[in-house]
Amino acid sequence: MTNLKEIHIGTIIRLLVTESDIDMSRICNFVNCTEKEVEQIFLAESLDSKLLLRLSKLLEYDLFRIYSQHLIMYAPPRKINSQNNDIREKASAIPQFRKNIYTKEVIDYILEIILNGEMTKNEVIVEYGIPKTTLYTWIRKYSPNS
Repeated sequence: MTNLKEIHIGTIIRLLVTESDIDMSRICNFVNCTEKEVEQIFLAESLDSKLLLRLSKLLEYDLFRIYSQHLIMYAPPRKINSQNNDIREKASAIPQFRKNIYTKEVIDYILEIILNGEMTKNEVIVEYGIPKTTLYTWIRKYSPNS
């Protein structure tokens, strides 16, 4: 499992290229760059979103999801104004996404670090802000022992 806290997208892309056994010339043609520029991509910690989209299509892997998972795991939840709970959300032309949607990969990652003893259940609850009932539901539903 890739470390979602510290993302080095170039390393992930290199791994995907290696696993997919894609020829360098195909990458160069698809992304419209030289081999030297592809090597620079492999060394890059971050990339332009347009390039990331092209690479996602070529590699048939949603590279943006890595960042989405990071947000789910590490971004602080939106604070609710306790003074006035009747605040209505402002209308926006930009799509709004729910933060509390956990993918199977995130659930597996959380259960793996608990099973391996890297973190306790309480540490996971505090570190990632996962509700206690949600975590225990995952353990009951997805643990190999259940």
